[in-house]
Amino acid sequence: MTIKQNIINKLVEVSKEVISDCAVENGAIVASNSDKSYYPREAADYRYVWPRDASFTCLAAEYLNLPIQIPFFKWLLEMPEDFKKEQLLYSNYSTNGRIGSMGKMFEADQMGTVLLAIYEHYKNNFKQALEFKELIERLANGLCAVWNKTFFIPNVVDLWEDGFRKTSSAIENNFTYSLAACAKGLLCANEIIPNKIWKESAREMINKINDAYDKQSEHFLRNHGRIDDKNIDASLLGLVYPFEIIKPDDKRMQITINKIEKELIFNGGVHRFQFDYFDSEGTAWEGGGAWPALNFWMAIYWHLAQNEKKAKAYYNWVIEKVDKYIPEQIFSDFRIGIYPLAWSHAMFIIASHYLGYLK
Repeated sequence: MTIKQNIINKLVEVSKEVISDCAVENGAIVASNSDKSYYPREAADYRYVWPRDASFTCLAAEYLNLPIQIPFFKWLLEMPEDFKKEQLLYSNYSTNGRIGSMGKMFEADQMGTVLLAIYEHYKNNFKQALEFKELIERLANGLCAVWNKTFFIPNVVDLWEDGFRKTSSAIENNFTYSLAACAKGLLCANEIIPNKIWKESAREMINKINDAYDKQSEHFLRNHGRIDDKNIDASLLGLVYPFEIIKPDDKRMQITINKIEKELIFNGGVHRFQFDYFDSEGTAWEGGGAWPALNFWMAIYWHLAQNEKKAKAYYNWVIEKVDKYIPEQIFSDFRIGIYPLAWSHAMFIIASHYLGYLK
């Protein structure tokens, strides 16, 4: 199965448009800019800043030479409500910095992913990164302040933002994806500003990630503690990319990927996790669709695992189904959800880079 390069080139240009439009005037990067004429009335409104989505968008912007990173880092330094005081980032924010639609849910992975985005932007000149020394220290110190060597003291919500699946200090549990994001972020911060506490905290988190491999179930658990969550979750792809905690050829990861493919892929599309009903429609949850970002994520994994045939199959599945813009989810019926989503376009750009399609 092949895709013509000119189709990819057109989608790259559309992705530049979407990402540029989501980088608004004051430096904020919104998940989707519903102000634009191409944004359909039927699509849900996601004109909020999710630091995670914005960070992945910044990673994609590195390959597109779009100068959106520094304005976003400046926005983070000054705008998010209570960030200076509490040293924690919550789910989402309005562009003026007010805590957004999700309220004060602590998503630790967002802070680690921001640190990774800063590192990637300045990896060739750490001296320049010191322009954001205060932001780096606030993020890294904030994570370490709420990490007690084995779990986070406040309740943590993972990247899928299901408030009913918060961690609990009573259960002493952790989301494996969140640990990977935080460990990588702290290691990146330590590269820019050496700090023993950050490095040690990252090591402790990596130990907990290794503990999350369940030999009986034969896969990494998405949530491990005194009570385990053994449902398969595609976010475990993050252990390999972008957080590089586990090698793609690690036997444990290979088995986990096999489980993801067995349980979460329907007609070629990758779904988030077992029993996922979220569809972004805003009325009821009739069942989640396939996530293009996850198809591209799987393509990146298989490229790193040196299986280009499978990488291209996951990549091409999305390319063949989208008309112009890439939504949050692809459904087999009339639902639209979020359309377009910056994170979907960002993962397309990143996957295109790895597969050699960016010209």
